[in-house]
Amino acid sequence: MNNFRDLNVWQKAVELATKIYQATDHFPKTENYGLTSQIRGSAISISSNIAEGAGRRSHKEFRQFLDVATGSCYELETQLTISNNLGYIDQELFLTLKKSLIEIQKIIYALINSLEA
Repeated sequence: MNNFRDLNVWQKAVELATKIYQATDHFPKTENYGLTSQIRGSAISISSNIAEGAGRRSHKEFRQFLDVATGSCYELETQLTISNNLGYIDQELFLTLKKSLIEIQKIIYALINSLEA
């Protein structure tokens, strides 16, 4: 259906996931199987679901994957908030990552709306 590599939202989601990996690299080792794993998984899920959905045969299927990607955005925001509260990431980095995440959410919503038109 779509070449996911050409989608701006996929590119931004991959960029965010890369930043998330860099940010969580400094988390306490005790979080390796907890918050670090959860945050990384949520971040990867956003771009992965966009890519998988883009390869589907119908707009309906693509939309379902975009809905899952949106859910992963909300998960990631929650996990970043907890990380900030625990002092694992500072306020400046938290706000930068959150800004990128909100931008991705807006693009996903716009893409969903374009599929419904």
